[in-house]
This record gives sequence, structure tokens and C-alpha cells, in this order.
Amino acid sequence: MNKKKSTSQLTLFIFLSLSLTSSFSSSQTPRKPPPLPILPLPSSPQLQWQLGHMAMFLHFGPNTFTDSEWGTGHVDPSVFNPAKLNAAQWVRVAKDSGFSRVILTAKHHDGFCLWPTEYTNYSVSSSPWRSGRGDVVGELAAAARDAGIGLGLYLSPWDRHEPCYGKTLEYNEFYMGQMTELLTRYGEIKEVWLDGAKGEGEKDMEYFFDSWFSLIHQHQPGAVIFSDAGPDTRWVGDEAGVAGSTCWSLFNRSDAKIGDTDYQYSSGGDPFGHDWVPPECDVSIRPGWFWHSLEVPKSARTLLDLYYKSIGRNCLLLLNVPPNSSGLISAEDIQVLQEFNDLRKSIFSYNLAKTALINASSTRGGSNHSWFTPGNVVQEGIDSYWAPEGNQSKWVLSLNLKKLVSFNVLQVQEPIQMGQRVIEFHLEVLNEEGKLNKVVNGTTIGYQRLLQFPTVKSQYLRFVIDKSRADPLISYLGLYIDRYSILSNLSRTTSHASRNGSQILHYHIESNHSQIAAI
Repeated sequence: MNKKKSTSQLTLFIFLSLSLTSSFSSSQTPRKPPPLPILPLPSSPQLQWQLGHMAMFLHFGPNTFTDSEWGTGHVDPSVFNPAKLNAAQWVRVAKDSGFSRVILTAKHHDGFCLWPTEYTNYSVSSSPWRSGRGDVVGELAAAARDAGIGLGLYLSPWDRHEPCYGKTLEYNEFYMGQMTELLTRYGEIKEVWLDGAKGEGEKDMEYFFDSWFSLIHQHQPGAVIFSDAGPDTRWVGDEAGVAGSTCWSLFNRSDAKIGDTDYQYSSGGDPFGHDWVPPECDVSIRPGWFWHSLEVPKSARTLLDLYYKSIGRNCLLLLNVPPNSSGLISAEDIQVLQEFNDLRKSIFSYNLAKTALINASSTRGGSNHSWFTPGNVVQEGIDSYWAPEGNQSKWVLSLNLKKLVSFNVLQVQEPIQMGQRVIEFHLEVLNEEGKLNKVVNGTTIGYQRLLQFPTVKSQYLRFVIDKSRADPLISYLGLYIDRYSILSNLSRTTSHASRNGSQILHYHIESNHSQIAAI
């Protein structure tokens, strides 16, 4: 590259950077308060839930021993006898693999209870396991507490064993009695999981959901409640672990009904929603939800792809890992989880933008205001963030990586405690001719957005927010290299190809900026 060309490139980037930088600040200026949050906002339990990233579902019960998915409710309790059951192993596998909580099917559709309930004999008390004195929920609660991870419970509304099912008042009383046992015997419960699943031709049944929700929040005020319609977290609308490419935590609960899901609405949320109900992506590591001896787990790379399409789209990933008939998580599942964990660490352990020089189109309170400086976007966590001045016509972060860097993953986070704001954004890099090329664009961000694109190599880039519900706030921006996903092996892609809900806009760029001086 000749000297004249290098100088013109440098001049262009200096001009771009200086034109975007706030021109006035004073250390004597009174501190600028944070901008107003934009409604709706998450509750404290919802924030803690979102910060957990991943939860492990544990489907376990008589189905584990009968090679079934939906039990009939008439299987003899004697089939339940997991001779080597070790809840501490379940919890250890979850924690070692990066999961923040475990959720157990305390009662599935067959009505069999994994704790010694006083409302039915169809439980562990009637099984040979632990001579009828066992308590799976109790053992898991103790193990989770000792390991410092959260506990969640699933109590199926549909009960194929209970005789009063179908009698509205009697069954709701029965269900709330069982729920009260679970909420008052086992310490802190982080999540209560409900759904509207019911087979065709089954008895009609009206569930008193509002009463259930009130009971749960009364006994466990720190728990989030999952269902098709919230109130705290919602089903994403499929059991494939994939969220919509546009995914709002905003939602109208009045437009959703438990057991009658509008899949498109659940997947994408509602930019005009009045309620904060973030989505949860549930998927099983195996083809079935319960353990079956002839099934094998998904590969670690498949789980990585699901990670991008769930956590990378503003969701929590709920991965089902069913214990086997011995009462242990199978060795092959553990191996895949370890490989999955290793892949994530390899990709995301270091932010390639960590030491970048960062300028902003404007900064709230002035360019040197420490609360809202653009440098906050490479500090982990959502408590600090970049905020622009109000009433701006453009919102841009310009990064100088100080050297040529190859990357193919963009991570962006919003401080969701201030509301979800960004509607559209894109990423540009400076090419070898001194021109800015769009690499990828996306829509919503929320707690976290991960976008993949063919590998680019550059020193200078711009993150541009094109549309927002209010002044945008960015808490984190990361660049990474993923050498494992299929897309990372592509050298270029056709214009406007789609990947992970983004649009990949230009050919792969291998820029030679070695003669461009650092700014």
C-alpha cells in the first residue's frame, strides 16, 4: 500500500471519529442523572432469571422406566426404582456445564409425584425406591442448595391419574394443595414451571391460573413463573430451542392464552407490549424428553448452534438432560455437555474489542462523563453502559482495535433494567480502500444478541443503531472468533444472506491495514 493511499485512509478515519465525538465536557459540570427508563421494566426476579443464561431441565419419573413420553397414569409405582439415584451428580453436571439452575418434573402428566405428597398415594411413597421413604425433590433441593445453584419445579396441571381431574373446584383445590407442599417444604424456589399440555379427547378442565399465580408469589416472592403467557417468563412457542430473529421481552399477556399459543407472537414478542415477559427456549439434549436407552444426545456443535439461536436472541436456554433409569445423568450426555462448555469458553472467553479505543457520536453529559462513556461497553455486566445525548439524529460507536483482528461473531447487550430499546442496528468495517462496508445487521438486542457472519479482518469498525424506541443504551459490545460453526468456515457469502436472524451484507473482507497508523 503506497504512502498516499495510507494517508488518505488515516485522514478519513480521523474525520469520521472526530465528527462523532462530543466536543465539550467539564469536570466541574454537575453530574448528569441517568436517562429515564422506558416501560415496561423487568422485576428483580426476572432480572436474576435473565442473568442466569441457562437452566437444566430434568425430566424424570415412571416414564424413565417404561420407555414412554406421556405416561397413562396407571403404571404401577413399583416400576420406579432408580438404584443409583444421586441428585448431587445432577447438580454437579449442571454447575460444571455452566447452568445456573435446575428444574425438575416434580409431577408430570401421569400424576406420579417425586415427593411424598399427602394428597395422593401415587408417589415415591408407594415405590420400592428408598423403601418408600425417598424424596427426589428433597434430595435435589439439598444438592442445589449445597452447590449454590437455583431450584425450579414443574407441576403438571394435566393429571392422568387423579380421579378428581375434570371436576373444576375439586381439582383446583387438589392442585393448589400440592403446590403449597412444594413451595413450603424445600426452601427457596427460583422458578415454577407450568404449561397447558393435554392430550386430545381428555376431560375438559378449567384451571384457576390467577389463583395459582397468587399462591406462588405469596409463598415464593422471588420465583419467576413460566407458562405460555407468563406472568414472568413465556414459552418461545416451540420445543426446538429457537427464538425469533426479532425477539422482544415486551409482551401483552392479555393477548396470550395458556394452552392456546400463537406461536408467531410468542416467538417474537411485541414492540408495543405493556408487560415484561421475556422468552424461555426449551429443548432436549435427546430426541425425547425422558431418557430412552436407544436414543443418543445431540452433538456439542448442535448445542452451540442452539445457543446462538436462544441466548443469542434475548432468551434463556432451558436444556433438558434427563437422568437415566439408574438415577444418573448418562456418561454420553455429560461428555457432550463438557464439549459444549469447552466450545463456549474457547469462543467467548476473551473479547477481541477489550482494549479498543472507542469514540461515540455523543455521550450523555459530555464525552468525559464517566457514568456514560463509550468505554463502558467493554466492561462486563449491564450495570454500566454508554448513553448518548438526547435528541440525536445518529447513534454510533467507532472502534479502533489498534491492530488487524479477525472476527466473525458480534455480541451486544442492553441494560435491560432501563427497558428494551433498540429496534435495528448494523456493523460496518473499514476496508482496504478506506471505505466502510456493512458486514451484518440485526433487529432487537435485549439482554443479549449474538450475530454470526463470515470472518472479516479489520482494525476499524462502527456499530450503528438505526432505530430505537428511545435513546439507545448499550452495556456491552464484544467481538469473537468462532472456528467451530459451519459459517466460520466460509470465506464469503452472497449479498443479503441470512444467518441467526441477521443479514450478512457483503463479501468476506480480508483487509490489509498494516500501514495505517493507530489513532
